[in-house]
Amino acid sequence: MQAINRVNDEFSTCGQISVAELPEIAASGFRSVICNRPDNESPDQPSYVDIETAARHHGLQFAYLPVVLDSIGPADVSAFANLIKTLPAPVLGFCRSGKRADTLYAASRR
Repeated sequence: MQAINRVNDEFSTCGQISVAELPEIAASGFRSVICNRPDNESPDQPSYVDIETAARHHGLQFAYLPVVLDSIGPADVSAFANLIKTLPAPVLGFCRSGKRADTLYAASRR
């Protein structure tokens, strides 16, 4: 499984996850997953729909908020903050490396 960076009790980040990792993610106590990686960013990544389907199958809530790191704006931060308020915690945010998820979380706390 991907290395998970625990930010606090509410939120953690990691790089790209696979469908096969979702049972372990659910068993680790996460209740929600946010995908910040746009589909088709690289040819080997699973689609967000495949991740969402597997996440829901394992009892996880799922949200898709794709962003490009250099283009994150106030609307993205606001949407992310709303997800953090409404999704059951703890939440796992992921993208290719975890940086976008971490950036959005930090910006949403300001």
